[in-house]
Amino acid sequence: MISDITAWLFALFVFDPLQAEISTRLERANVPVEAILQSRQCVESHGPRLLQRAGEEPGWAVATAMGVAIGWTSPVQLLDAGDPNCSTLIRVFQIKNDQDGEA
Repeated sequence: MISDITAWLFALFVFDPLQAEISTRLERANVPVEAILQSRQCVESHGPRLLQRAGEEPGWAVATAMGVAIGWTSPVQLLDAGDPNCSTLIRVFQIKNDQDGEA
């Protein structure tokens, strides 16, 4: 029961905002449709894994949610950089973060 609640809270505070941020950044980056489809595949494959981990490791879920909420952890760090479907998405986030750092 606690694992279900933890996974739900993780989805509410980390995963759902991550999906919204991904959509926003992809729209602003004007990436090709193929890149958008790859990004969706990335989220669809890694989302269930993240939710499962959140349910199995409540401490990790709480620490990660707090880190993302406070800004200590980038949501992109939750994605697998080795997954080719995530590479475009990770680049879009890194480009935006680099632009924010220069401003």
